[in-house]
Amino acid sequence: MIYPENFEIKIGFAQVREMLSDLCLSPLGQQFVNRMAFLNRHDLVQRLLQQTNEFKQLLESDAEIPLQYYFDVTSSLDRAAIEGTYLDVKAFFEIKMSLRTIRDSLRFISGAEEGKYEALKALGTNVVVERSLIAALDKVVDDAGAVRDDATPELQRLKRELIAQQGVLRKTISSIMRHAKNEGWTPSDSEPTIRGGRLVIPVIAEHKRRIKGLIHDESNTGQTVYIEPESIFELNNDIKDLENAYHRELVRILTGLTNTLRHHIPELRKAYQYLGLLDFIRAKAAFARRIEGTMPKLQKHPHINWKQAFHPLLYLAHRQVGKSVVPMDLELNRDQRILLISGPNAGGKSVSLKTVGLLQYMLQCGLLIPAADGSEAGIFQDIFIDIGDEQSIENDLSTYSSHLTNMKKFVTVADNKSLVLVDEFGTGTEPILGGAIAEAVLQTLNDSKVYGVITTHYTNLKNYAEKTPGIVNGAMRYDHKHLQPLYQLEIGKPGSSFAIEIAQKIGLPKHIIDRASKLVGKDKIRYDRLLEELETEKQELEQKVREAAKLEQKLAKSVKEYNDLRNYLEDSKQDIMREAKGKAKLLLKDANQKIESTIQQIKQSQAEKEKTKEARRELEEFSQEVRKEEKRPAYKRVTNGTIKEGDNVSLVGQDSYGQVVSIKGKTAEVLFGGLKTIVKVDNLEKVEGQVAKPKKAKAEAAEGYTRGMNITKRLADFTSTLDIRGEYAEDALTKVMNFTDEAVMLGIPEIKIIHGRGNGVLRQVVRDYLHSVPEVASLGNEASERGGDGATLAVLK
Repeated sequence: MIYPENFEIKIGFAQVREMLSDLCLSPLGQQFVNRMAFLNRHDLVQRLLQQTNEFKQLLESDAEIPLQYYFDVTSSLDRAAIEGTYLDVKAFFEIKMSLRTIRDSLRFISGAEEGKYEALKALGTNVVVERSLIAALDKVVDDAGAVRDDATPELQRLKRELIAQQGVLRKTISSIMRHAKNEGWTPSDSEPTIRGGRLVIPVIAEHKRRIKGLIHDESNTGQTVYIEPESIFELNNDIKDLENAYHRELVRILTGLTNTLRHHIPELRKAYQYLGLLDFIRAKAAFARRIEGTMPKLQKHPHINWKQAFHPLLYLAHRQVGKSVVPMDLELNRDQRILLISGPNAGGKSVSLKTVGLLQYMLQCGLLIPAADGSEAGIFQDIFIDIGDEQSIENDLSTYSSHLTNMKKFVTVADNKSLVLVDEFGTGTEPILGGAIAEAVLQTLNDSKVYGVITTHYTNLKNYAEKTPGIVNGAMRYDHKHLQPLYQLEIGKPGSSFAIEIAQKIGLPKHIIDRASKLVGKDKIRYDRLLEELETEKQELEQKVREAAKLEQKLAKSVKEYNDLRNYLEDSKQDIMREAKGKAKLLLKDANQKIESTIQQIKQSQAEKEKTKEARRELEEFSQEVRKEEKRPAYKRVTNGTIKEGDNVSLVGQDSYGQVVSIKGKTAEVLFGGLKTIVKVDNLEKVEGQVAKPKKAKAEAAEGYTRGMNITKRLADFTSTLDIRGEYAEDALTKVMNFTDEAVMLGIPEIKIIHGRGNGVLRQVVRDYLHSVPEVASLGNEASERGGDGATLAVLK
């Protein structure tokens, strides 16, 4: 049960229905939009949601779905069902093209891989479109909506003779026109025309006796008359006879085709119902994409667990002006059935309530709802709403009387499978009595295990919700410092109306505000002040949490920088030591040369041989000690242990060492300096200790050489055309981004992206992105013979 009768208008569903109707391609789909109604069967709602979700996936994949020729031929089928009637050529054209669309759609959906689009496949299970029927229609009517000349041999003969006679007639009339123009009987710029189905020539009235023939008409001014020359009487008569014969043959063909069609009318009605359903489901899927709708997990019992849900109409309105909406999280379950929302006016209470009503109603009409993945929903048997001013002069009802009438309906009809939505609960009468009645009604609804969302300003209701199981307080958050609503729903605590604070902001005189504070009493002020302080503390805590998160990120970054620096210093240590040893080696070499020179001098000076030998021996021992220290490695070999990825290794019997990049079977890929080498694992020894990295200059040289080779290879392998047809929009955008970046890096002058036509989603995504790339100089369509707007050409700077 849906209450009241104007429920759809109150929650905005009438606008949703209108948008869906505009998205339909034909009246066939619009009929289903008009018949769309609230459903309370779980299996039926689940099937409708699944159909819509699957079609949404089809649209997002940019697949070539048949979306043309959604003709409504119901009236033609009704006419064809009557014996003795026949359909015209236009009707047969619409039937042929729409049947082809139905057949293509069935083939497209049924041809999808197993496990995909199962709900849509089930939709066309009993739909049959005979190929022979389409062939019979195609034999008579072509794809442009014209009758084929060769529909029958007789029609072809008549058409050929008609064309021949018309050719003779044109030649004859042209000869007469030339003569008349030369004689000045007819205007120089005139041409033959048709009057009464006969070919005639315009003649100046004063010369009408110059040409023998029949006058068919005259101009408005009477200065020109239209004469059928006597010499073409017979030709016109022959052509008229041929045209009549052609028409009789065409009627005979259309009558026979109508008789053939009549036998298929029952299955054709099913086929066109299927086409209308496809149009309807496609409209729902397109609307879901527009509002970012998703399919929540559907429970059989009343249940709401929405994440990041928002009002779809508000979202569309804000998007047009570049504003965003604040989503809400909401959960109603068996333990927390009624949500009591409080807070300041214009803070978003009513919007939250309408969002609940609209989304639940949309869901149970088979529409996807704007909520994040992971959301859950259930099935309600009834939805009741009390919102707005229902004052009625005709029924002599005040606003409060109308509210009470609705409350009577709620407490007598609603049960544990009902959703009740009440805006400004208890208002419209004296506050104390209104609050008392509202609390009694709330207690009755809670005792009936009703689910609901209720907005109020009454403190007694907030207190009752705080201490009553099944009811939970909620608050629309408010920026106390700037006195501005945040439009955020927070469940778990009541909200303040901030009436005194808002009055101060507006500029109400201070003595009035002070008097109001005294009249309301200290307890009320203290209660609102407490809520105000809680809100302030919450905002301050959130700010501190954000600052702590930033500090944590900064600390993590500093730790990473420290570790990188430490690793760099460790790596540099061995390089420095080796550089120092290299210098020592050079110094030792210079020293040896000098010593040799000295010894040579000693020899030449006839010094004692024993002393000379002793000096040479000491020098040789010193030299060997330095070389020994120089060759001593900064690591030691490990004789046992399995070699794995990332280990430092050396070749057996060699001093060269490197790091294992990967291991495949009995071979390993090892990085020696700046070069990668494939080595058998048996020829490697594991080493421990710090392995120095190659010197920077050599590493950069190797890297530059490799990079040069890579760029040359990539230029050779790069193709300037990318085909993304059939891709999901997100995957396609990633490919386009990578493709464009590589083209810019390699200096490619022009690129081509093939996205197909479809419904234009991929084309829009591609071009929106390319417009944002500074390196793109211009965009355009491919030439019509090579794809037209199914491909985008981008000229790069």
